[in-house]
Amino acid sequence: MTFDFDSLTPQIARGYTMPSRRSRGEFGIIGAQRILALLKKHKIRSTWFTPGQTIETYPAVAKQIVDEGHEIAHHGWTHKMPSTYETLEDEEADVKRGCDTIKSLTGQYPRGYRSPAWEFSENTLEILLKNGFHYESSLMGNDYTPYRVRQGDVIDPEQPVIFGPETHLVEMPISWSLDDSPAFEYQRHPTAIQQGLANSNAVLENWYDDFLYMKNTMEWGVITYTCHPQIIGRGHRMMMMDRLIEKLKQNNVAFMAMEDAVDEFSNHAPFTGKRIKYSE
Repeated sequence: MTFDFDSLTPQIARGYTMPSRRSRGEFGIIGAQRILALLKKHKIRSTWFTPGQTIETYPAVAKQIVDEGHEIAHHGWTHKMPSTYETLEDEEADVKRGCDTIKSLTGQYPRGYRSPAWEFSENTLEILLKNGFHYESSLMGNDYTPYRVRQGDVIDPEQPVIFGPETHLVEMPISWSLDDSPAFEYQRHPTAIQQGLANSNAVLENWYDDFLYMKNTMEWGVITYTCHPQIIGRGHRMMMMDRLIEKLKQNNVAFMAMEDAVDEFSNHAPFTGKRIKYSE
């Protein structure tokens, strides 16, 4: 169970600072309290990918997340997409600022990273490797099996792709089909509408069937659900989450924070390649 605790950051990063737009993010604080209560009820430890701006705007809620035993992972300092930074130095400064903010809250640097909007720039992977991250969770190259992120793929539209070597960075794969945003979030843009507002029971069926497929076809695997407090925190969706957890518990699953799942994967498949060393 992972939660992208964005609060106001997506609106601010996109310049949507009027009260109505901002209020969507503000609801994330109410949603966060409901999620924390649900997780406590079921004794589940989870991971919260949290922008530094959220931590500094709502320090009491961020501290509560930590005090209740959940992992805080990196989600940018702001919610700015990596591809919009003009230079590597600008993007890295944002990553480092987020790391420092998380350390000031938890006492240690984050082990994991999730990109805002699940997007990389051409520099993101290098920055993550250079700054000591153990895992990241923004890519979709698998569904139930973590894998090592490659570096140096060669892409030529006129030639077969040449894949680069694997790095030590563990990818905890995600999917839009297991994310609450496309299913539930209604948004109007100048040129398009994101419909959202799906029936929560239909989404529950999809999310549970994805788990069942993993259970029925694999000896070991990880399924990652991605939710946002400002979206999943609505009443009927919280009831859906409660039902999902109850159904999963009937299968004797192990709920764990993402850093613990990464450690378990690394025990299954230790990294045997060469670690890249960066000079400061």
